[in-house]
Amino acid sequence: MESQRIFWLRSYTGFMPLDVSLSSQMSLPTIRSLSETFVRLYSIQPQLVQAPGRVNLIGEHTDYNDGFVLPSAIQFHTTVAHALRNDQQLVVFSENYAERVEFSLDRLPPVPRHHWSDYVVGVAHKLIEQKIALPGANLLIHGNVPQGAGLSSSASLEVALCRAFLQLADHTLDGTEIALLCQRAENEFVGARCGIMDQFIAVHGRKNHALLLDCRSFTYRHQPIPPQVCLVLCNTMVRHTVAGGEYNLRRHECETAAAFFSNISPQIKALRDVSIGDFERHQAGLPESVRKRCRHVITENARTLLAADALAQNDLSRFGRLMRESHASLRDDFQVSCPELDLMVELASEIDGVYGARMTGGGFGGCTINLVRSENVDAFQSRISQNYQRIIGQRPEIYACVPADGVRCLKQIES
Repeated sequence: MESQRIFWLRSYTGFMPLDVSLSSQMSLPTIRSLSETFVRLYSIQPQLVQAPGRVNLIGEHTDYNDGFVLPSAIQFHTTVAHALRNDQQLVVFSENYAERVEFSLDRLPPVPRHHWSDYVVGVAHKLIEQKIALPGANLLIHGNVPQGAGLSSSASLEVALCRAFLQLADHTLDGTEIALLCQRAENEFVGARCGIMDQFIAVHGRKNHALLLDCRSFTYRHQPIPPQVCLVLCNTMVRHTVAGGEYNLRRHECETAAAFFSNISPQIKALRDVSIGDFERHQAGLPESVRKRCRHVITENARTLLAADALAQNDLSRFGRLMRESHASLRDDFQVSCPELDLMVELASEIDGVYGARMTGGGFGGCTINLVRSENVDAFQSRISQNYQRIIGQRPEIYACVPADGVRCLKQIES
């Protein structure tokens, strides 16, 4: 069963690796071509909704500990084309996966099938639980968020689906309600115990900005990204699964630590409430692995707030130093890195114009995020690609990321 789960979480749209140069973006099919495909499938014109993937600049594994994160939405997206039906059927076609599924809204599967369509069913279930009357619908899904790369393809899909369903039902939810509903779909139906960050940035992203989010209060501020730097992602081509045992184990270890400290001080509800002084006084009472996880979360929260201040002050050197410290903590204390990620960070540190580099996402593979001076991007891409391929024997994918807006109706974007 676990091997099946790994497969479908990696492959919900059947993404095929692409060689992505820094001079071009992975282009999503145009509104016209998606509409034409939809008409061929369903003989009706659709509406289209698009939600982005994301990269997290700093603040890893802090969101489910009520902490702080600093992500940015990026130009990779999932698009859902949709139109009403006159019955209670959901008919869904994944363009990338070349597969059609069909469900009755009156008899939705009560448990996941370990299939890409579980995201569709999970979001539908959560909307119905909110007493939102979903009509039958035809759906077409297309995504270009790289799978298994730590760029939140699942949240991109969930948020696009939720916004499409709400349009079909002629119902509205505010952005934070959408994010929370999609998080519940992934936690409670799909089975990945993710925090709120991925869904939140897919809703609230803003072009040319990162977003500092307090994952307890859901207060946030958009933080401009200086124009003289570029966010460059380096994909190790090592695939990971966030619904597998390691991610959920890390969350359990954090909850164990929070329970330990709450017995000492009842006002502590999550690791976000534990100060470094509390930790140093009482850490001996924790198992070694739990102590390490706790230390990462506490120090990562502090780093994230410092990094947001550094970005606001255009202090990119300090921001880069905090990125490097974050990676070391994820490698040594949270233990979610891997040799390929560590190598990618090491290679980046040797290249001129790189302020900082770290792994991004859940870990165990995926991407590094690199803060690179704009005029050095081409040289960075060339050297990283050559050196990584020479050592690992596989060519990485490298993406120059454009900070993007959150979920949108494509017709509104085009108008």
